[in-house]
Amino acid sequence: QVQLVESGGGLVQTGGSLRLSCAASGRTFSTNVMGWFRQAPGKERDFVAAINWSNGNTYYADSVKGRFTISRNNAKNTVYLQMNSLKPEDTAVYYCAAREGASIVLVASAYRSWGQGTQVTVSS
Repeated sequence: QVQLVESGGGLVQTGGSLRLSCAASGRTFSTNVMGWFRQAPGKERDFVAAINWSNGNTYYADSVKGRFTISRNNAKNTVYLQMNSLKPEDTAVYYCAAREGASIVLVASAYRSWGQGTQVTVSS
C-alpha cells in the first residue's frame, strides 16, 4: 500500500494560482501512475491530470488543459499540481491517487491508493 499526503490547498481569487503537493511513502516502487482528481459538493469525483512516474508522460482533462501542470520529483517521491488562471468552477476537494498499472487511466476506480484530500476554493 502507498500512503499519500496532499498539501497546498487554500482560498484564492479568480485568476490566481496555487500549487498542490502530494508526498508518497510506503510501497512507492509499485506505483507507475500518479493522478489528481477533484470533487465538488454534490458531484462525482472527476479526473484532473495524471503523470507516468517513470517516463513523465502526462494527460489532462480538457477543463484544465493549458492552465494546470502536473510534475513529479522522483527523488522526493512527490507529485505536484501547479494551478494557474483559477476559476470559481475549479473549487473542489482535490485528491491525489496512485495506480500500479503503467497506463494513464481517467477513472477513479483504477487508482488503488488515495490521499485525504485538500480543499481548493476560488472566489469570484
